[in-house]
Amino acid sequence: MKEKYPKVSIVIVNYNQTDVTLACLKSLRQVTYPNLEIFLVDNGSKPENRGHFTDFTEVQLIQSEVNLGFAGGNNLALKVATGEYLLLLNNDTEVPPNFLEPMVDTFKAYPDAGIVSPKIIFYHTDRLIQYAGTNAINPYTCSGHTTGYMEYDNGQHNEIRKTDLAHGACMLFSRAVMNKIGMLPDSYFIYYEEYDFCMMAKRAGFSIYYNGLSEILHKQSVTMGVASPMKSYYMAKNRVQFAKRNFSSIEKMASLTYYYLVALPKNIVSEAIAGRYKNSVATVKGAFGY
Repeated sequence: MKEKYPKVSIVIVNYNQTDVTLACLKSLRQVTYPNLEIFLVDNGSKPENRGHFTDFTEVQLIQSEVNLGFAGGNNLALKVATGEYLLLLNNDTEVPPNFLEPMVDTFKAYPDAGIVSPKIIFYHTDRLIQYAGTNAINPYTCSGHTTGYMEYDNGQHNEIRKTDLAHGACMLFSRAVMNKIGMLPDSYFIYYEEYDFCMMAKRAGFSIYYNGLSEILHKQSVTMGVASPMKSYYMAKNRVQFAKRNFSSIEKMASLTYYYLVALPKNIVSEAIAGRYKNSVATVKGAFGY
């Protein structure tokens, strides 16, 4: 069984989101892949939100007293995970029973594969796609394009192909990748860390694949909120950090010039027009590293 079904370590991070995390764990109980270990990192949740997962005896619970962010929380489990493959799975996802086999098979079919993400469907929609692969971040605008986004799924992306960036809501990578580049860069706290991880993996010689023969459901932005000041802050802060870490000197200059002169003012004004003044302030603070 080890050769046919190499061990997969699944890592989930919870932060004060008991109900959605329980739903995720319940869906994992139906998974048909036979060689799993599951870690749940409780990432500094309030005391009243702890202790709800004891019925899941198959899950290894790791308690952090402080919120270490998405990267830091996942890294706690990655340090002790033993799988040949490691799956980062958002707590606000639900998975069908057979989602994992096609993802693992990608590594068998494509020896250059280092990271794989499945098709991601928005939860509570009539098959509306969130992710079917993502193009590389443009080094001059620091923006990217996600294939299939907001399309209705009619099977048009039921294929396996290389892509530039995986999706952090469900990202399977080999131990060989982690051995070579390390764990997630925790300087991001949340947002962009999976993109940075993908960039490091590609520079190390690995390829990233989208496998549309697998899919999951995603309840987007449950923890942060769709339009929260905290999300605005980290999206701005980490966009700048990503550019500084991953672009050449000329690209970095062009990207940051575009951001501060075009994208940032546009974001500030659009948030203000929508009446989200706290988001505008948070965006400024993030962009200038306050």
